[in-house]
Amino acid sequence: MKNTLMLIALTLGLNTFAAPGLWTDAKDKTLPADFKVQGEYLGELSCGCDVGAQVIALAGGEFQMVIYPGGLPGDGWDKGDDRSLFSGKLQGKKAVFANAIGKRRYLGGRANEFSATRQYPPKGQKEGEAVIENGKLTGTYGKKKITMERIERKSPTLGAKPPKGAVVLFNGANKDEWNGGRLDEKTKLLNTDGRDISTKRNFQNYTMHMEFLLPFKPAARGQGRGNSGFYQVDHYEVQILDSFGLEGVHNECGGVYSKLDSKVNGCLPPLQWQTYDVEFINAVSKDGKKVKNARMTLKLNGIVIHDNVEITGKTGGSRGGAEGTPGPIKLQGHGNPLQFRNVWIVEKK
Repeated sequence: MKNTLMLIALTLGLNTFAAPGLWTDAKDKTLPADFKVQGEYLGELSCGCDVGAQVIALAGGEFQMVIYPGGLPGDGWDKGDDRSLFSGKLQGKKAVFANAIGKRRYLGGRANEFSATRQYPPKGQKEGEAVIENGKLTGTYGKKKITMERIERKSPTLGAKPPKGAVVLFNGANKDEWNGGRLDEKTKLLNTDGRDISTKRNFQNYTMHMEFLLPFKPAARGQGRGNSGFYQVDHYEVQILDSFGLEGVHNECGGVYSKLDSKVNGCLPPLQWQTYDVEFINAVSKDGKKVKNARMTLKLNGIVIHDNVEITGKTGGSRGGAEGTPGPIKLQGHGNPLQFRNVWIVEKK
């Protein structure tokens, strides 16, 4: 019966993921107050130094703030530098933060168990407190005062037009290039509706651009938070996931699943449009034996997170063909409502 209802809903173009605690549109009037607090903040310390913060919504009006001296990831702060964690909670119209204390673990289920860093407390943890109200953050960080404002960074490649010779895989007009998926006639977006979709064409070596929107699921943790995958030639998965504010490891947004961590976590907050730009060279095989690994340079929201890296083998969930053979681009459904737009590819000779 459940599968029958799913089929009917997909046929009618209904939102089969309209469940409590899950939102797919930043303009949805039912979004909780948490949504306006979560996000990125940028400003300076009383010493005149730049400082950034990422506020992660944990549901029920609770948050964790990651403070980055120097700026935001990919823009002033580099992976490995000092960070500090504050915990916060809504109190009326403002969110109040203090040091994250107690026994915590990476991605702990309850807000008072959650750590956005694998090492807790993180290197460089400083004491402090902060208040966020009407998009402004004020407080103390160590012995310095902090002042920040909520910002929305946008990828420099957002809306990039396909160059001459590109194969337009999706531009909102139709989904003729895809097996599976749904074109939402109202939004003109390509939806996975929780199921894998793949291109009808096979590819070998290419440059590709894609834009995606992650759902807002504040109560979820880890792989439950908008999980999907961007498979190169359906052999190598680049993770798609709401990993905002986290470490950027192999099973988080931008990671090559089970193979490679990102150089820096370039993931933006959920319900903001994000971009992948990839240069991919497929593996090479001779006489049935692989002689060269696949290579890839990848930008997430304009930030280079993989620089001409080797991918040493296939990742889970890939097709059965040998490495080095052409294959489709696959977008994993994984039971989550992912949305895509402006997808194009330029094949290399």
